[in-house]
Amino acid sequence: MSKARDLSPADISAVIEMALSDHMPFSTIEMEYGLAEKEVQALMRRELKPSSYRTWRKRVHAFGTRREIYK
Repeated sequence: MSKARDLSPADISAVIEMALSDHMPFSTIEMEYGLAEKEVQALMRRELKPSSYRTWRKRVHAFGTRREIYK
């Protein structure tokens, strides 16, 4: 069982908010909640609408290629 499934609804909401932020690197989420980048992606895929997830991934990918310290 993944760590994401053990999170409370409030923690899941906080992780989603952090992941949606353009200024929050995955390393910060991992330090606070113990979720690796792949686990955050799986949580986002499960919790967001498909179109919202695709938009988020596209933005994260584009943002990450511009700045190393971000996602």
